[in-house]
Amino acid sequence: MSAPLALILDDEPDIRELIDLTLARMGVETRSAGTLASAYALLDQQHFDLCLADMRLPDGDGIELVRRVAATHPETPVAVITAHGNMEIAIQALKAGAFDFVSKPVDLPVLRGLVETALKLSRTEPRTTTNGVPTGGPQLLGKSAAMDDIRRLIDKLARNQAPVYVSGESGTGKELAARLIHARGPRAAQPFVAVNCGAIPQELMESELFGHVKGSFTGALKDKPGLFQAANGGTLFLDEVADLPLSMQVKLLRAIQEKAVRPVGGTEEARIDVRIISATHKDLAELVQRGEFRQDLFYRINVIDLRMPSLRERPEDIPELIDHILRRIAHDSGDPKPHVDRDALQLLCRHDYSGNVRELENVLERASALCEGSIIRVDDLGIEPAAPLETPARSPGQDLETYLAEVERNVIVAALESTRWNRTAAAKQLGISFRALRYRLEKLGLGDD
Repeated sequence: MSAPLALILDDEPDIRELIDLTLARMGVETRSAGTLASAYALLDQQHFDLCLADMRLPDGDGIELVRRVAATHPETPVAVITAHGNMEIAIQALKAGAFDFVSKPVDLPVLRGLVETALKLSRTEPRTTTNGVPTGGPQLLGKSAAMDDIRRLIDKLARNQAPVYVSGESGTGKELAARLIHARGPRAAQPFVAVNCGAIPQELMESELFGHVKGSFTGALKDKPGLFQAANGGTLFLDEVADLPLSMQVKLLRAIQEKAVRPVGGTEEARIDVRIISATHKDLAELVQRGEFRQDLFYRINVIDLRMPSLRERPEDIPELIDHILRRIAHDSGDPKPHVDRDALQLLCRHDYSGNVRELENVLERASALCEGSIIRVDDLGIEPAAPLETPARSPGQDLETYLAEVERNVIVAALESTRWNRTAAAKQLGISFRALRYRLEKLGLGDD
């Protein structure tokens, strides 16, 4: 196998030489450029496994190279070199498609770690089946357009190191999405560490995240690494990040910016190479407005937002989810897989799942335990059928067209209310296209409101 090739773009000869020597010791060949124009010329001549670009150049900035490579060589990771402490520029580059960033003065261990991760990425082929679904490991079920979009975005996010904020209601699979981003990326062989920020007592949170040294507090009988150190080289998933107290938000912000942590009672910082993925079911933007979550931390962790759709937005996936969950329950229990009768299946497909997939799992586990003869019926589900739709009485002298319009309006409004006014899901429930629903709304005077 030939040696990997890296493009170094920086207008300072000393920086280019330092990076060139560092990469040479790693067995990486390099080509150097001092301007965007010369870098573009090199990109046109040969393929590179990695690009390192300074943000400030005589004829432009590094983000221009990021966009150029993303458009013409999307398989090539680009890392940017920023001035120390200039996180705003680094975040702009990550949003533009940069793989990662390193700050000046260049920390050589950080640079080596970045290069190793980037080279793993450039040589990793996606593991997919013929229909585009990842093979092996965790999977997101569902053939709806919403889930197809999520899978495509996860594949894209797996190819960079930008912090990801996974939003969505409880039970929509936020941790599963985070695990997939990790499993599909160059850190897959390293640890994935998940922590529920709301489950750690406030007085222990700093020690849990950053570790502590022996004797730093009562009960600290020996040195203990924190979750950041446990995830070093891999991914740290901060679930329910909105529950972090403001005092810890400041320390988390510093750890993300400096890529280093200081254990409780310690005097020296330890370098960490961790990808941060965070999640919460709460509205972080609203918490920022209320002063309950730091705006600067929100800006750092919300570089890319991955919104997980609710089950109401993809009702066509419910039958597949039911089959998968029942197969798992049968496998775990050793009993035959239950069959869902027609009325129970209709109720399951029309139910308003405030708890989303997790609620569906709980309903089916209960039904599997209570059903007789391996047949799940309506009475086994423990959920109330939707109230029957009331058909308005026809007023004396009311013409048929007006009456039918009123019936149609009630049916459409009921479908919209059952899907919390998600028009795409309502159209699917009604068995009509989105365009047809929009036409009927306008005809009935409902419009976009």
